[in-house]
Amino acid sequence: MRTSLALAVSAALVAGTALSVAPAAQAATSGPSIRFVDIAGDGGTVLKANVVTPAGADGSARYPVVVLPTSWAMPQIEYLAQAQKLADSGYVVVGYNSRGFWQSGGEIETAGPKDVADASKVIDWALANTPADPAKVGMAGVSYGAGISLLAAAHDSRIKAVAALSGWADLIDSIYGGRTQHLQAAALLGGAGYLTGRPGPELEKILGDFLSSNLDQEDEMIAWGRQRSAATHLDRINANGTAIMLGNAWGDTIFPPNQYASFFEKLQGPKRLEFRPGDHATAEATGLLGLPNDTWTSAHRWFDRYLKGADNGIDREQPVRLKPRSDGGYEGYADWKSVNAHRERIALADAEHVWANVDSGANGGIVLLSNLLDQLAQTPPTVSVPLLPRSFAAVWRSGRYDDGAAVRGTPLLHTTVTPTRSSGTFVAYLYDVGPLGVGKLVSNAPYTFHDRTPGRPFAVDLELFSTAYDVPAGHRLALVVDTVDPLYIEHNPAGAQLTFSSPASDPSYVSVPMRKE
Repeated sequence: MRTSLALAVSAALVAGTALSVAPAAQAATSGPSIRFVDIAGDGGTVLKANVVTPAGADGSARYPVVVLPTSWAMPQIEYLAQAQKLADSGYVVVGYNSRGFWQSGGEIETAGPKDVADASKVIDWALANTPADPAKVGMAGVSYGAGISLLAAAHDSRIKAVAALSGWADLIDSIYGGRTQHLQAAALLGGAGYLTGRPGPELEKILGDFLSSNLDQEDEMIAWGRQRSAATHLDRINANGTAIMLGNAWGDTIFPPNQYASFFEKLQGPKRLEFRPGDHATAEATGLLGLPNDTWTSAHRWFDRYLKGADNGIDREQPVRLKPRSDGGYEGYADWKSVNAHRERIALADAEHVWANVDSGANGGIVLLSNLLDQLAQTPPTVSVPLLPRSFAAVWRSGRYDDGAAVRGTPLLHTTVTPTRSSGTFVAYLYDVGPLGVGKLVSNAPYTFHDRTPGRPFAVDLELFSTAYDVPAGHRLALVVDTVDPLYIEHNPAGAQLTFSSPASDPSYVSVPMRKE
């Protein structure tokens, strides 16, 4: 993992350095000016930053300003291509390396109070040292930068607009959803942090407790994550009236889309939600290289409307904008509730009994890679559903969709589980199954329980990850449940068994949201 991370970071540095040469050369003639500066963050910690100002800015005019905190493990040149585009259209842009990473000082705070205070310090610096308009302040970022931007908007009322791309609003729901540790996501973030930054004692302890499944510290870990979640500070964001744009990928294996959709519904100010195919930060990646990119185009339009006041129509468009995982174009909805308005229940009538601790072959893929392949080539993780070993996987099928079906929104599983041990984990998968029995992954989600009485059944309601998937004509949907997935830490004791039943008084089902033309 460390080797692959080093290669990825090196590639980003090479690409960013190449990008920085072109704008710098242009700045010498008629383009935006670029300078690299040190900014004193919270407590005087030095933050390495770059400032891009519009061509011809001589201090006689004020410009809207956009502040860009870097993504986790990325260097300060990450946003230079987008900074130049923004400066070309009349923005001052300040990009800075988040504390604890690369040459910025301090230790990694994981969007803690010092990171939030840093954002305000950077705004202070921009207003004092650039022709930035104090009434027109925006923030944006990818991943870590998105999370910091949302938190900063809750604590600094000067921030009028935010574009939060591939980020989180609820950190616990993102990496501990279904009370299950998202192993590959946490390991990737932890490894990248050690490779490119300086994790502090607090992060080291939280990460150690998380990966070692230290349930004695579960409440502490959850409290730590809640503090770092914009959803916790929603009332402040709504009181400030900040215009919030959220963008994410359907297959984000680090910050799945459900938590963004839930947060979006509770926002009361101007808001926009965009979901596209891909994995973590892959939907924005080409834009960081200066190439045409739908996500960044929307972000620029968002700032034009809510910082410049341009009448560009974005506020009159449907606020929820979805691109299916197919060749289909974008779809607009009035709100997230409308996406899930029409549902079909697939009955899970037959009881299924599975042994734990064995991977049946059904799984959610590999973090970053699998859903990137789905984005580029529409090839999600696949499995032969008829060949799944039924001792280790429970399987239910729908009827055939003669005219196809358009899955849109959040599938919901309701079932009754009877364990033979007090703790356990299972993972539910929704597959599109073709005539030959090959299943393509539509959605999935894990679920973990502790302190249950062996032999006593209990009801489970589980949200699978939101998606937009077109089922071809003649195909079926299948729900598969097993107990092992490399994406997650599982809590099944040796020899454990799980029974999934459908009592007459409380039938089991999977509720699938369908788009109606």
